[in-house]
Amino acid sequence: MDAGTLPLVLGIDLGTTSVKAVLLELDSGDVLSSSCKDTHAQTTSNICPEGNEQDVQKIVAALTECLTALSGELLQRVTSIGISGQMHGVVFWKINQGCKWTRTGTGGVFQPDVVSNLVTWQDGRCSKEFLNSLPQPQSHLSTATGFGCATIYWYLKNRPDFLKQYDAAGTIHDYVVAMLCGLQTPLMSSQNAASWGYFNTVTKSWNHDILRESGVPVSLLPDTGEPGEVAGRTLHEWCGIPKGAEVGLALGDFQCSVYSSMTENTDAVLNVSTSAQLTFSLPLGFKPTGSPDPQAAVAYFPYFNDRYLAVAASLNGGNVLAEFVQMLSRWTTELGFEVPDSTIYAQMIQAALSHDITKLTINPTIFGERHIPELLGSVSNISVSELSLGHVSRSLCRGIVQNLHSMLPYERLKDAGITRIIGSGSALFRNEVLRQEVERVFPLPVVYGKDADSAFGAALVMMHRR
Repeated sequence: MDAGTLPLVLGIDLGTTSVKAVLLELDSGDVLSSSCKDTHAQTTSNICPEGNEQDVQKIVAALTECLTALSGELLQRVTSIGISGQMHGVVFWKINQGCKWTRTGTGGVFQPDVVSNLVTWQDGRCSKEFLNSLPQPQSHLSTATGFGCATIYWYLKNRPDFLKQYDAAGTIHDYVVAMLCGLQTPLMSSQNAASWGYFNTVTKSWNHDILRESGVPVSLLPDTGEPGEVAGRTLHEWCGIPKGAEVGLALGDFQCSVYSSMTENTDAVLNVSTSAQLTFSLPLGFKPTGSPDPQAAVAYFPYFNDRYLAVAASLNGGNVLAEFVQMLSRWTTELGFEVPDSTIYAQMIQAALSHDITKLTINPTIFGERHIPELLGSVSNISVSELSLGHVSRSLCRGIVQNLHSMLPYERLKDAGITRIIGSGSALFRNEVLRQEVERVFPLPVVYGKDADSAFGAALVMMHRR
């Protein structure tokens, strides 16, 4: 077969701030093209001041723009689509009214219709007291604010009429799969279901009885399947992609990012992007047992082929550095100066590189942690001689890495047979100081240079199922 006619697989990732698409040759896995667009989807919650919501219209618009930036000739060769996205969040829609299909100069596109905002994983409406009032799930995973089922409970208790407007729910990437395939009942992978809470990963089923008895409209819950399974086929030509392309169940962005970078079972993957995660694969046959331990720093996420990942998922990563840059930016503005954020970030890193040693200690947990929601950041060992930008920046980067180490220590990695760390994520690649601190805190070989790419991982899953 001529190389110009070989079938392609499209990988898509619907992230917290951007959408990425990548085209792979189905047989070789070679990347032919990719595109990335910021969503600018953040919006104010009209219901809850602690809410964190995104405009689904803007997410889909960014997805359309991302695809139309790719070659039309290549898109016509797509026979398979893998989709990943930000986990935990929930969007609601009306079956048969979830979107409207139209034609443009670049082909068929869909636009959201009767659809709610996306309530994201960063949502803060569920207080500790509220979460403690919920029934105990029949699962090894705890439920936290920003998790789909916790959000549904919040609406049930505080805005019950809101839920009556819709008859379907899923993550943002479940929604896209449902629209592409015209699903009458949404389908969700066990990865995404586990991220919502109230899902038993061993029996692979929702806690229907618990949810129903506490008033949750369980008809909103999607049907579930295994990662790598096909959800359906595209009912319409989409941005030049032919009608009839197979579409996989939507996958967790975290699992796909690990899938794209972990090459050996003795690898651990450390990703620092908006948040931060450290993970390794558990032996085949491992099954999590027991009830949720809300105070456990390590969770067990379903991966692929009936395996699990041990995961320390910190809420504090690159977002902490971004907040620090924003703070410095606000201060300079208040002093009458305007300095671009990019300049502040670059100077911050450069200053930290000249201060390798500092006694200043920053615990950077300004966003709390799921296992300690009330946790705040702190600064100690403050001295007059260590108040420079370099000292503070160095200590801040060190604190981010040490916080992850406190959740999943080197000793546990060693006991699990881990022999190296794969470092990935935009914040890690941009920040030499962070990389230095990773190598200081974790005495293992660290390999960089291959970004953990969820879109690439989603495409690989579809490629490998053949």
